[in-house]
Amino acid sequence: MPARREVIESVLTDAGWPSPAWLETTEQDPGAAQARQAIKNGAELVFACGGDGTVRSCIEGLAGTGIALAILPAGTGNLLATNLGVPLDTAAGVRLATAGGRHRIDIGEVEGRAFAVMAGVGFDAALLGDASSTLKARIGAPAYVLSALRHLRDRPMSLQIRIDQEPTRKRQARTVVIGNVGRLQGGVDLLPDASPDNGQFDVAILAPRSLGHWVALAWGVVLRHRRVQHREVLRGSRITVTSDRDQPRQLDGDIIDPGRSLTVDVRPGALEVCVPLPNGGSDPSARTRSPAGD
Repeated sequence: MPARREVIESVLTDAGWPSPAWLETTEQDPGAAQARQAIKNGAELVFACGGDGTVRSCIEGLAGTGIALAILPAGTGNLLATNLGVPLDTAAGVRLATAGGRHRIDIGEVEGRAFAVMAGVGFDAALLGDASSTLKARIGAPAYVLSALRHLRDRPMSLQIRIDQEPTRKRQARTVVIGNVGRLQGGVDLLPDASPDNGQFDVAILAPRSLGHWVALAWGVVLRHRRVQHREVLRGSRITVTSDRDQPRQLDGDIIDPGRSLTVDVRPGALEVCVPLPNGGSDPSARTRSPAGD
């Protein structure tokens, strides 16, 4: 962390920006409280340095405020950064923020919690919850594969799915993923048409019933086929998924309490985020902004 701080402060100085204030996250306060404090302190830009969990928490503190978020990826999962074209290198991420590219994206809200990547019920939440922290630290993303193998034969869910004012759909499925963006680890597009700024989230209903179905589903997703066996995709701005029993649930990789239902409300354009400028240009007015680090 000291080396990363030196890089961040050096790049900001080279860009003519003031030194940032540093607000450390904790297990109890992973980002939301720090983001709100940064705003109270007068910050005009908040850097979130961490994985999707840290970024998600910071979004809770920033959503609807007009204060921009700059992502500095530093975790096992960096899916929001990847989907938005934010570089994984710290220095490059800081330079991107100082260049001045800003874009408003949608966020989802579940029981007062915000998320910007994906929410899930069933298989995907189970594998995320069971992935060993020690193994993730040692081998990274493959730890999720090992966890997934343990859940391939879990019992399917009996679901009712309501999209906006459409009639309720009844489905048997292994997992439901509700995404603001579509790309997973390794560049795999689970939701190839998902867009973070269209005011709607895409909903993937995955319903494999055997190992062969899982293989067909995975192969179709990897090859980016428009029609993939055992995957149904819907879209809406308010999505409610109700199961016949309690299910594991997750928001941007953070496990929340199990429950029989998950309701996602989309908040269009609620978050301003630093993104690459078209053609690598720069915005001279960016030098006037004051950063705060989380």
